[in-house]
Amino acid sequence: MVHHEGDPAVRALAIKCEHRVPESVNSPIAAPVPLAHGEAYTNALIQTEERDEETLKTISHAPTVAEDVSFYVDFKDGDRRNPANFSPARKWAITINACVFTGIVAAAGSSYTMGYSSMTRDLDCTLYQAILGFGVYPLGFAFTPLVTSSFSEEFGRFHFYIVSSFMFVLTEVIIALAPNVQTVIAARAIGGCFGSTGATLVAGTIADIWLSHQRGFPMSLYALSVVASSGLGPMIAGWIEANPSLQWRWIQWIHVIVGGVYSVSALLVMRETRSTVILVRMARQVRKDTGDGRYRARSEENKPCLISMIATSCTRPLSLLFTEPIVQSFSLWIGFVWGVLFFLLDSVSSEFQNIYGFGIGETGSIFATISIGSLLGYLANVYQERLYKKYVHRKGQEARLYMACVAAITLPTGMLIFAWTARPDIPWVVPLIGLTLFMTSVFVIYQVVFIYLADCYGPYASSALAGQSLCRNILATVFPVCTTRMNELLTYKWAGTVFALIAVIMIPIPYVLFFYGSRIRGCSPASQKILAIEAEQKNPDLEKS
Repeated sequence: MVHHEGDPAVRALAIKCEHRVPESVNSPIAAPVPLAHGEAYTNALIQTEERDEETLKTISHAPTVAEDVSFYVDFKDGDRRNPANFSPARKWAITINACVFTGIVAAAGSSYTMGYSSMTRDLDCTLYQAILGFGVYPLGFAFTPLVTSSFSEEFGRFHFYIVSSFMFVLTEVIIALAPNVQTVIAARAIGGCFGSTGATLVAGTIADIWLSHQRGFPMSLYALSVVASSGLGPMIAGWIEANPSLQWRWIQWIHVIVGGVYSVSALLVMRETRSTVILVRMARQVRKDTGDGRYRARSEENKPCLISMIATSCTRPLSLLFTEPIVQSFSLWIGFVWGVLFFLLDSVSSEFQNIYGFGIGETGSIFATISIGSLLGYLANVYQERLYKKYVHRKGQEARLYMACVAAITLPTGMLIFAWTARPDIPWVVPLIGLTLFMTSVFVIYQVVFIYLADCYGPYASSALAGQSLCRNILATVFPVCTTRMNELLTYKWAGTVFALIAVIMIPIPYVLFFYGSRIRGCSPASQKILAIEAEQKNPDLEKS
Protein backbone atom coordinates (compact mmCIF):
# COMPACT_ATOMS: atom_id res chain seq x y z
CA MET A 1 0.00 0.00 0.00
CA VAL A 2 1.10 3.50 -0.72
CA HIS A 3 -1.61 6.00 0.27
CA HIS A 4 -3.19 5.64 3.66
CA GLU A 5 -5.34 8.72 4.13
CA GLY A 6 -8.07 8.16 6.65
CA ASP A 7 -6.52 5.03 8.08
CA PRO A 8 -6.49 5.63 11.85
CA ALA A 9 -3.90 2.93 12.40
CA VAL A 10 -1.35 4.86 10.36
CA ARG A 11 -0.26 7.81 12.48
CA ALA A 12 3.39 8.24 11.58
CA LEU A 13 5.06 9.79 8.58
CA ALA A 14 6.49 7.29 6.12
CA ILE A 15 9.96 7.85 4.81
CA LYS A 16 10.81 6.49 1.38
CA CYS A 17 14.50 6.99 0.89
CA GLU A 18 15.31 5.56 -2.52
CA HIS A 19 11.94 5.77 -4.31
CA ARG A 20 9.65 8.74 -3.89
CA VAL A 21 6.42 7.39 -2.44
CA PRO A 22 3.61 9.68 -1.27
CA GLU A 23 3.58 10.33 2.46
CA SER A 24 0.81 9.75 4.90
CA VAL A 25 -1.17 12.88 5.71
CA ASN A 26 -2.19 11.97 9.23
CA SER A 27 -0.43 13.29 12.34
CA PRO A 28 1.72 10.85 14.29
CA ILE A 29 0.39 9.49 17.54
CA ALA A 30 3.82 8.91 19.09
CA ALA A 31 5.41 12.05 17.68
CA PRO A 32 7.72 10.25 15.23
CA VAL A 33 9.07 12.65 12.62
CA PRO A 34 11.20 11.36 9.71
CA LEU A 35 14.79 12.24 9.05
CA ALA A 36 15.83 12.23 5.42
CA HIS A 37 19.14 10.49 6.05
CA GLY A 38 18.58 8.55 9.25
CA GLU A 39 21.28 9.12 11.84
CA ALA A 40 23.84 11.53 10.48
CA TYR A 41 27.44 10.49 10.36
CA THR A 42 29.68 12.34 12.78
CA ASN A 43 33.36 12.26 13.53
CA ALA A 44 32.67 11.31 17.12
CA LEU A 45 35.61 9.84 18.96
CA ILE A 46 34.01 6.43 19.35
CA GLN A 47 31.41 5.91 16.62
CA THR A 48 30.17 2.39 16.21
CA GLU A 49 30.37 1.38 12.59
CA GLU A 50 27.48 -1.05 12.79
CA ARG A 51 25.12 1.90 13.18
CA ASP A 52 26.57 3.63 10.13
CA GLU A 53 26.30 0.53 7.99
CA GLU A 54 22.70 0.01 9.13
CA THR A 55 21.94 3.58 8.08
CA LEU A 56 23.51 2.94 4.69
CA LYS A 57 21.52 -0.27 4.26
CA THR A 58 18.30 1.55 5.13
CA ILE A 59 19.07 4.20 2.56
CA SER A 60 19.98 1.67 -0.09
CA HIS A 61 17.19 -0.82 0.44
CA ALA A 62 14.12 1.20 1.42
CA PRO A 63 10.81 -0.24 0.26
CA THR A 64 9.63 0.43 -3.27
CA VAL A 65 6.11 1.28 -4.36
CA ALA A 66 5.41 -2.38 -4.96
CA GLU A 67 6.63 -3.41 -1.54
CA ASP A 68 5.10 -3.09 1.88
CA VAL A 69 5.62 0.34 3.34
CA SER A 70 7.52 0.78 6.60
CA PHE A 71 6.76 3.78 8.78
CA TYR A 72 9.93 4.95 10.47
CA VAL A 73 9.55 6.26 13.97
CA ASP A 74 11.89 9.12 14.70
CA PHE A 75 12.33 12.14 16.93
CA LYS A 76 10.58 15.45 16.38
CA ASP A 77 12.71 18.58 16.27
CA GLY A 78 13.47 19.50 19.85
CA ASP A 79 12.16 16.18 21.20
CA ARG A 80 13.54 15.85 24.75
CA ARG A 81 13.69 12.08 24.36
CA ASN A 82 16.50 12.60 21.85
CA PRO A 83 19.78 12.51 23.85
CA ALA A 84 21.15 15.31 21.67
CA ASN A 85 18.32 17.50 22.99
CA PHE A 86 18.93 16.86 26.67
CA SER A 87 19.24 20.05 28.70
CA PRO A 88 22.81 21.32 29.24
CA ALA A 89 22.49 20.53 32.95
CA ARG A 90 21.56 16.91 32.25
CA LYS A 91 24.29 16.57 29.61
CA TRP A 92 26.93 17.75 32.04
CA ALA A 93 25.55 15.60 34.85
CA ILE A 94 25.80 12.52 32.61
CA THR A 95 29.24 13.50 31.28
CA ILE A 96 30.73 14.16 34.71
CA ASN A 97 29.16 11.02 36.17
CA ALA A 98 30.56 8.89 33.36
CA CYS A 99 34.02 10.49 33.67
CA VAL A 100 33.98 9.81 37.42
CA PHE A 101 33.58 6.10 36.66
CA THR A 102 36.58 6.36 34.33
CA GLY A 103 38.58 8.03 37.09
CA ILE A 104 37.61 5.39 39.68
CA VAL A 105 38.63 2.56 37.37
CA ALA A 106 41.96 4.22 36.48
CA ALA A 107 42.77 5.01 40.12
CA ALA A 108 41.95 1.44 41.18
CA GLY A 109 44.31 0.10 38.56
CA SER A 110 47.32 2.16 39.59
CA SER A 111 46.84 2.50 43.38
CA TYR A 112 47.12 -1.29 43.72
CA THR A 113 50.91 -0.99 43.34
CA MET A 114 51.30 0.94 46.58
CA GLY A 115 50.19 -2.06 48.68
CA TYR A 116 52.87 -4.51 47.53
CA SER A 117 54.80 -4.49 50.80
CA SER A 118 51.95 -5.31 53.16
CA MET A 119 50.28 -7.63 50.63
CA THR A 120 53.33 -9.85 50.22
CA ARG A 121 53.64 -10.00 54.00
CA ASP A 122 49.96 -10.74 54.76
CA LEU A 123 49.39 -13.22 51.94
CA ASP A 124 52.84 -14.81 52.14
CA CYS A 125 53.39 -14.37 48.41
CA THR A 126 56.26 -13.20 46.23
CA LEU A 127 56.59 -9.72 44.78
CA TYR A 128 56.25 -11.24 41.30
CA GLN A 129 52.85 -12.70 42.23
CA ALA A 130 51.71 -9.33 43.55
CA ILE A 131 52.89 -7.63 40.34
CA LEU A 132 50.99 -10.21 38.31
CA GLY A 133 47.81 -8.92 39.94
CA PHE A 134 48.71 -5.48 38.60
CA GLY A 135 49.53 -6.81 35.14
CA VAL A 136 46.32 -8.79 34.52
CA TYR A 137 44.10 -5.77 35.15
CA PRO A 138 44.60 -4.19 31.67
CA LEU A 139 43.78 -7.51 29.96
CA GLY A 140 40.10 -6.88 30.66
CA PHE A 141 40.42 -3.52 28.90
CA ALA A 142 42.05 -5.23 25.91
CA PHE A 143 39.54 -7.98 25.18
CA THR A 144 36.22 -7.27 26.89
CA PRO A 145 35.21 -4.26 24.72
CA LEU A 146 35.44 -6.43 21.60
CA VAL A 147 32.32 -8.22 22.84
CA THR A 148 30.54 -5.67 25.02
CA SER A 149 30.48 -2.99 22.33
CA SER A 150 27.98 -5.07 20.35
CA PHE A 151 25.84 -5.66 23.42
CA SER A 152 25.75 -1.92 24.14
CA GLU A 153 24.55 -1.34 20.58
CA GLU A 154 21.76 -3.87 21.11
CA PHE A 155 20.65 -3.17 24.67
CA GLY A 156 21.87 0.37 25.33
CA ARG A 157 24.54 1.94 27.50
CA PHE A 158 22.61 2.59 30.71
CA HIS A 159 22.39 -1.04 31.79
CA PHE A 160 26.11 -1.51 31.18
CA TYR A 161 26.98 1.38 33.46
CA ILE A 162 24.81 0.01 36.26
CA VAL A 163 25.83 -3.64 35.99
CA SER A 164 29.51 -2.87 35.43
CA SER A 165 29.78 -0.43 38.34
CA PHE A 166 28.13 -2.80 40.81
CA MET A 167 30.17 -5.80 39.64
CA PHE A 168 33.36 -3.72 39.74
CA VAL A 169 32.65 -2.86 43.38
CA LEU A 170 32.05 -6.55 44.08
CA THR A 171 35.48 -7.49 42.70
CA GLU A 172 37.07 -4.85 44.95
CA VAL A 173 35.29 -6.43 47.94
CA ILE A 174 36.71 -9.82 46.93
CA ILE A 175 40.22 -8.37 46.76
CA ALA A 176 39.85 -6.69 50.15
CA LEU A 177 38.77 -9.99 51.74
CA ALA A 178 41.12 -12.22 49.72
CA PRO A 179 42.75 -15.01 51.78
CA ASN A 180 45.48 -15.62 49.19
CA VAL A 181 47.18 -13.98 46.25
CA GLN A 182 45.48 -16.28 43.73
CA THR A 183 42.12 -14.77 44.70
CA VAL A 184 43.58 -11.30 44.30
CA ILE A 185 44.88 -12.06 40.79
CA ALA A 186 41.58 -13.60 39.68
CA ALA A 187 39.51 -10.75 41.11
CA ARG A 188 41.79 -8.17 39.50
CA ALA A 189 41.36 -9.83 36.12
CA ILE A 190 37.57 -9.88 36.47
CA GLY A 191 37.59 -6.32 37.80
CA GLY A 192 39.44 -5.21 34.67
CA CYS A 193 36.67 -6.74 32.54
CA PHE A 194 33.91 -4.83 34.31
CA GLY A 195 36.01 -1.70 34.71
CA SER A 196 36.65 -1.58 30.97
CA THR A 197 33.17 -0.06 30.62
CA GLY A 198 34.64 3.07 32.16
CA ALA A 199 37.20 3.27 29.36
CA THR A 200 35.07 2.27 26.38
CA LEU A 201 31.50 3.49 26.82
CA VAL A 202 32.25 6.97 28.14
CA ALA A 203 33.50 8.33 24.83
CA GLY A 204 30.45 6.84 23.12
CA THR A 205 28.18 8.44 25.70
CA ILE A 206 29.79 11.82 25.05
CA ALA A 207 29.29 11.32 21.31
CA ASP A 208 25.62 10.48 21.94
CA ILE A 209 24.69 13.68 23.76
CA TRP A 210 27.05 16.36 22.44
CA LEU A 211 27.14 17.65 18.87
CA SER A 212 30.45 17.31 17.04
CA HIS A 213 31.48 20.95 17.55
CA GLN A 214 30.65 20.69 21.28
CA ARG A 215 32.69 17.59 22.12
CA GLY A 216 36.11 19.17 22.54
CA PHE A 217 35.92 19.99 26.24
CA PRO A 218 33.92 16.87 27.28
CA MET A 219 36.40 14.61 25.47
CA SER A 220 39.33 16.40 27.09
CA LEU A 221 37.66 15.92 30.46
CA TYR A 222 37.37 12.21 29.69
CA ALA A 223 41.04 11.92 28.70
CA LEU A 224 42.02 13.91 31.79
CA SER A 225 40.06 11.56 34.04
CA VAL A 226 41.89 8.57 32.54
CA VAL A 227 45.45 9.83 32.91
CA ALA A 228 45.24 12.16 35.91
CA SER A 229 43.44 9.57 38.04
CA SER A 230 46.26 7.14 37.36
CA GLY A 231 48.41 9.49 39.44
CA LEU A 232 45.78 10.50 41.98
CA GLY A 233 45.13 6.89 43.03
CA PRO A 234 48.72 6.02 44.10
CA MET A 235 49.15 9.46 45.68
CA ILE A 236 46.32 8.70 48.14
CA ALA A 237 47.09 4.98 48.43
CA GLY A 238 50.68 5.66 49.50
CA TRP A 239 49.54 7.32 52.71
CA ILE A 240 46.98 4.55 53.34
CA GLU A 241 49.76 1.96 53.01
CA ALA A 242 51.93 4.00 55.36
CA ASN A 243 49.36 3.63 58.15
CA PRO A 244 50.04 0.27 59.89
CA SER A 245 46.36 -0.13 60.81
CA LEU A 246 45.16 0.29 57.21
CA GLN A 247 47.61 -0.81 54.46
CA TRP A 248 46.71 -2.78 51.33
CA ARG A 249 43.29 -4.08 52.33
CA TRP A 250 42.07 -0.58 53.10
CA ILE A 251 43.29 0.63 49.73
CA GLN A 252 40.72 -1.77 48.33
CA TRP A 253 38.04 -0.79 50.88
CA ILE A 254 38.42 2.84 49.81
CA HIS A 255 37.76 1.69 46.25
CA VAL A 256 34.66 -0.14 47.50
CA ILE A 257 33.34 2.94 49.29
CA VAL A 258 33.95 5.32 46.41
CA GLY A 259 32.70 2.79 43.85
CA GLY A 260 29.57 2.11 45.88
CA VAL A 261 28.74 5.81 46.08
CA TYR A 262 29.26 6.06 42.33
CA SER A 263 26.97 3.07 41.65
CA VAL A 264 24.14 4.76 43.53
CA SER A 265 24.77 8.07 41.75
CA ALA A 266 24.73 6.28 38.37
CA LEU A 267 21.25 4.94 39.14
CA LEU A 268 20.07 8.46 39.88
CA VAL A 269 21.92 10.45 37.22
CA MET A 270 22.61 8.28 34.19
CA ARG A 271 20.06 7.90 31.39
CA GLU A 272 19.99 5.88 28.21
CA THR A 273 21.88 7.90 25.59
CA ARG A 274 21.93 5.47 22.67
CA SER A 275 19.42 7.04 20.29
CA THR A 276 18.85 3.91 18.22
CA VAL A 277 17.88 1.97 21.34
CA ILE A 278 15.43 4.70 22.38
CA LEU A 279 13.87 4.75 18.92
CA VAL A 280 13.45 0.97 18.94
CA ARG A 281 11.60 1.26 22.24
CA MET A 282 9.42 4.04 20.82
CA ALA A 283 8.62 1.99 17.71
CA ARG A 284 7.81 -1.04 19.84
CA GLN A 285 5.38 1.06 21.88
CA VAL A 286 3.69 2.44 18.74
CA ARG A 287 3.27 -1.08 17.36
CA LYS A 288 1.72 -2.12 20.65
CA ASP A 289 -0.63 0.89 20.74
CA THR A 290 -1.76 0.66 17.11
CA GLY A 291 -1.47 -3.05 16.41
CA ASP A 292 0.30 -2.14 13.17
CA GLY A 293 3.59 -3.97 12.63
CA ARG A 294 4.81 -1.58 9.96
CA TYR A 295 6.04 0.97 12.50
CA ARG A 296 9.71 0.50 13.14
CA ALA A 297 12.95 2.28 13.86
CA ARG A 298 15.55 2.61 11.14
CA SER A 299 18.01 0.48 13.07
CA GLU A 300 15.54 -2.44 12.89
CA GLU A 301 15.80 -2.55 9.10
CA ASN A 302 18.29 -5.10 7.74
CA LYS A 303 19.56 -5.53 11.26
CA PRO A 304 22.30 -8.15 11.67
CA CYS A 305 21.91 -10.73 14.40
CA LEU A 306 23.77 -10.24 17.67
CA ILE A 307 26.21 -13.07 16.93
CA SER A 308 27.08 -11.45 13.61
CA MET A 309 27.62 -8.10 15.35
CA ILE A 310 29.92 -9.72 17.92
CA ALA A 311 31.86 -11.50 15.17
CA THR A 312 32.33 -8.21 13.34
CA SER A 313 33.39 -6.32 16.47
CA CYS A 314 35.93 -9.04 17.25
CA THR A 315 37.43 -9.48 13.78
CA ARG A 316 37.38 -6.02 12.21
CA PRO A 317 39.70 -4.42 14.82
CA LEU A 318 42.22 -7.18 14.18
CA SER A 319 41.85 -6.72 10.43
CA LEU A 320 42.53 -2.98 10.66
CA LEU A 321 45.36 -3.55 13.14
CA PHE A 322 47.15 -5.96 10.77
CA THR A 323 46.38 -4.29 7.42
CA GLU A 324 46.20 -0.52 7.99
CA PRO A 325 49.60 1.23 8.31
CA ILE A 326 48.10 4.19 10.19
CA VAL A 327 46.41 1.95 12.76
CA GLN A 328 49.54 -0.20 13.03
CA SER A 329 51.94 2.69 13.61
CA PHE A 330 49.77 4.57 16.09
CA SER A 331 48.85 1.38 17.95
CA LEU A 332 52.53 0.48 18.29
CA TRP A 333 53.36 4.01 19.45
CA ILE A 334 50.61 4.38 22.06
CA GLY A 335 51.09 0.74 23.09
CA PHE A 336 54.75 1.37 23.86
CA VAL A 337 53.93 4.64 25.67
CA TRP A 338 51.22 2.96 27.75
CA GLY A 339 53.54 0.06 28.57
CA VAL A 340 56.23 2.45 29.81
CA LEU A 341 53.62 4.29 31.89
CA PHE A 342 52.63 1.05 33.61
CA PHE A 343 56.31 0.18 34.00
CA LEU A 344 56.84 3.48 35.84
CA LEU A 345 53.69 3.06 37.92
CA ASP A 346 55.15 -0.22 39.10
CA SER A 347 58.75 0.90 39.67
CA VAL A 348 58.80 4.58 40.64
CA SER A 349 57.87 3.88 44.26
CA SER A 350 60.68 1.38 44.85
CA GLU A 351 63.14 3.55 42.91
CA PHE A 352 62.66 6.58 45.15
CA GLN A 353 62.70 4.43 48.27
CA ASN A 354 66.02 2.86 47.28
CA ILE A 355 67.72 5.99 45.93
CA TYR A 356 66.40 8.78 48.14
CA GLY A 357 65.20 6.85 51.16
CA PHE A 358 61.58 7.99 50.76
CA GLY A 359 58.87 6.41 52.88
CA ILE A 360 55.89 4.76 51.20
CA GLY A 361 53.67 7.79 51.83
CA GLU A 362 56.24 10.14 50.34
CA THR A 363 56.68 7.97 47.25
CA GLY A 364 52.91 8.05 46.80
CA SER A 365 53.08 11.84 46.65
CA ILE A 366 55.52 11.54 43.74
CA PHE A 367 52.63 10.36 41.58
CA ALA A 368 51.19 13.87 41.77
CA THR A 369 53.53 14.53 38.82
CA ILE A 370 51.25 12.31 36.72
CA SER A 371 48.26 14.52 37.48
CA ILE A 372 50.31 17.71 36.95
CA GLY A 373 51.64 16.40 33.65
CA SER A 374 48.09 15.54 32.58
CA LEU A 375 46.93 19.10 33.26
CA LEU A 376 49.85 20.47 31.23
CA GLY A 377 49.01 18.03 28.46
CA TYR A 378 45.43 19.23 28.52
CA LEU A 379 46.61 22.81 28.04
CA ALA A 380 48.80 21.66 25.15
CA ASN A 381 45.77 20.07 23.52
CA VAL A 382 43.82 23.32 23.89
CA TYR A 383 46.54 24.93 21.77
CA GLN A 384 46.41 21.95 19.39
CA GLU A 385 42.70 22.62 18.81
CA ARG A 386 43.53 26.17 17.75
CA LEU A 387 46.14 24.88 15.32
CA TYR A 388 43.66 22.36 13.96
CA LYS A 389 41.01 25.00 13.26
CA LYS A 390 43.62 27.18 11.58
CA TYR A 391 45.14 24.55 9.31
CA VAL A 392 42.46 21.90 8.80
CA HIS A 393 41.46 23.30 5.41
CA ARG A 394 45.01 22.87 4.19
CA LYS A 395 46.19 19.74 6.02
CA GLY A 396 42.95 17.81 6.57
CA GLN A 397 43.12 15.18 9.31
CA GLU A 398 46.88 15.66 9.62
CA ALA A 399 46.22 19.05 11.23
CA ARG A 400 45.60 17.00 14.39
CA LEU A 401 49.28 16.06 14.59
CA TYR A 402 51.12 19.31 15.35
CA MET A 403 51.43 18.72 19.10
CA ALA A 404 51.99 14.99 18.54
CA CYS A 405 55.14 15.89 16.61
CA VAL A 406 56.33 17.93 19.59
CA ALA A 407 55.37 15.19 22.06
CA ALA A 408 57.38 12.64 20.06
CA ILE A 409 60.51 14.62 21.00
CA THR A 410 59.62 15.57 24.57
CA LEU A 411 58.66 11.98 25.43
CA PRO A 412 62.19 10.46 25.24
CA THR A 413 63.62 13.72 26.61
CA GLY A 414 61.58 13.37 29.78
CA MET A 415 62.46 9.68 30.03
CA LEU A 416 66.20 10.40 29.76
CA ILE A 417 66.01 13.19 32.35
CA PHE A 418 64.26 10.84 34.75
CA ALA A 419 66.61 7.91 34.09
CA TRP A 420 69.89 9.84 34.38
CA THR A 421 69.10 12.25 37.20
CA ALA A 422 67.57 9.81 39.70
CA ARG A 423 70.81 9.66 41.74
CA PRO A 424 71.60 10.41 45.39
CA ASP A 425 73.84 13.37 44.43
CA ILE A 426 71.06 15.09 42.43
CA PRO A 427 68.03 16.61 44.20
CA TRP A 428 64.91 14.48 43.90
CA VAL A 429 62.98 17.31 42.27
CA VAL A 430 65.07 17.04 39.07
CA PRO A 431 63.93 13.52 38.07
CA LEU A 432 60.39 14.61 38.90
CA ILE A 433 60.70 17.34 36.28
CA GLY A 434 61.58 14.62 33.76
CA LEU A 435 58.63 12.53 34.93
CA THR A 436 56.28 15.51 34.54
CA LEU A 437 57.56 16.15 31.01
CA PHE A 438 57.05 12.48 30.20
CA MET A 439 53.45 12.54 31.51
CA THR A 440 52.65 15.71 29.56
CA SER A 441 53.77 13.93 26.41
CA VAL A 442 51.78 10.81 27.30
CA PHE A 443 48.58 12.82 27.66
CA VAL A 444 49.09 14.59 24.33
CA ILE A 445 49.80 11.34 22.50
CA TYR A 446 46.88 9.54 24.17
CA GLN A 447 44.32 12.11 23.08
CA VAL A 448 45.78 12.64 19.62
CA VAL A 449 45.66 8.90 18.88
CA PHE A 450 41.95 8.81 19.69
CA ILE A 451 40.99 11.89 17.70
CA TYR A 452 43.23 11.24 14.68
CA LEU A 453 42.12 7.63 14.22
CA ALA A 454 38.48 8.66 14.60
CA ASP A 455 38.93 11.35 11.95
CA CYS A 456 40.69 8.99 9.55
CA TYR A 457 38.38 6.01 9.87
CA GLY A 458 34.97 7.63 10.37
CA PRO A 459 32.39 4.79 10.23
CA TYR A 460 35.12 2.31 11.22
CA ALA A 461 36.47 4.50 14.04
CA SER A 462 35.38 2.17 16.82
CA SER A 463 37.17 -0.76 15.18
CA ALA A 464 40.34 1.26 14.62
CA LEU A 465 40.26 2.42 18.24
CA ALA A 466 39.50 -1.07 19.50
CA GLY A 467 42.56 -2.30 17.61
CA GLN A 468 44.85 0.24 19.25
CA SER A 469 43.23 -0.41 22.63
CA LEU A 470 43.96 -4.12 22.25
CA CYS A 471 47.61 -3.46 21.45
CA ARG A 472 47.95 -0.78 24.15
CA ASN A 473 46.52 -2.83 26.99
CA ILE A 474 48.35 -6.03 26.08
CA LEU A 475 51.65 -4.14 26.31
CA ALA A 476 50.46 -2.56 29.56
CA THR A 477 50.12 -6.12 30.87
CA VAL A 478 53.50 -7.30 29.63
CA PHE A 479 55.70 -4.38 30.72
CA PRO A 480 55.02 -4.49 34.50
CA VAL A 481 55.58 -8.25 34.60
CA CYS A 482 59.09 -7.63 33.27
CA THR A 483 59.76 -4.62 35.50
CA THR A 484 61.48 -6.25 38.46
CA ARG A 485 63.72 -8.51 36.41
CA MET A 486 64.67 -5.71 34.02
CA ASN A 487 65.59 -3.33 36.83
CA GLU A 488 67.64 -6.05 38.50
CA LEU A 489 69.60 -6.80 35.35
CA LEU A 490 70.02 -3.24 33.98
CA THR A 491 69.48 -0.98 37.03
CA TYR A 492 66.87 1.79 37.01
CA LYS A 493 69.07 4.11 34.94
CA TRP A 494 69.79 1.75 32.07
CA ALA A 495 66.30 0.24 31.99
CA GLY A 496 64.90 3.76 31.57
CA THR A 497 67.57 4.52 28.97
CA VAL A 498 66.59 1.49 26.88
CA PHE A 499 62.96 2.65 26.83
CA ALA A 500 64.05 6.20 25.97
CA LEU A 501 66.09 4.95 23.00
CA ILE A 502 63.09 2.96 21.74
CA ALA A 503 61.04 6.16 22.03
CA VAL A 504 63.68 7.95 19.95
CA ILE A 505 63.34 5.30 17.24
CA MET A 506 59.57 6.01 17.19
CA ILE A 507 59.94 9.78 16.75
CA PRO A 508 59.38 9.59 12.93
CA ILE A 509 55.87 8.07 13.34
CA PRO A 510 53.86 11.31 13.68
CA TYR A 511 56.13 13.12 11.19
CA VAL A 512 55.63 10.50 8.49
CA LEU A 513 51.86 10.64 9.01
CA PHE A 514 51.90 14.45 9.12
CA PHE A 515 53.54 14.71 5.68
CA TYR A 516 52.32 11.52 3.99
CA GLY A 517 49.19 10.50 5.88
CA SER A 518 46.79 11.45 3.09
CA ARG A 519 48.80 9.44 0.53
CA ILE A 520 48.87 6.43 2.82
CA ARG A 521 45.09 6.60 3.23
CA GLY A 522 44.70 6.91 -0.52
CA CYS A 523 46.21 3.43 -0.93
CA SER A 524 44.04 1.95 1.80
CA PRO A 525 41.09 -0.32 0.86
CA ALA A 526 39.40 0.60 4.14
CA SER A 527 39.64 4.31 3.36
CA GLN A 528 38.16 3.76 -0.10
CA LYS A 529 35.23 1.90 1.43
CA ILE A 530 34.73 4.70 3.98
CA LEU A 531 34.59 7.25 1.15
CA ALA A 532 31.92 5.13 -0.57
CA ILE A 533 29.83 5.01 2.61
CA GLU A 534 30.12 8.77 3.11
CA ALA A 535 29.20 9.39 -0.54
CA GLU A 536 26.06 7.26 -0.13
CA GLN A 537 25.09 9.15 3.02
CA LYS A 538 25.57 12.50 1.32
CA ASN A 539 23.49 11.42 -1.69
CA PRO A 540 20.73 9.21 -0.27
CA ASP A 541 18.29 9.88 -3.11
CA LEU A 542 20.56 8.56 -5.85
CA GLU A 543 19.54 5.12 -6.99
CA LYS A 544 22.16 2.49 -7.40
CA SER A 545 22.76 1.30 -10.91
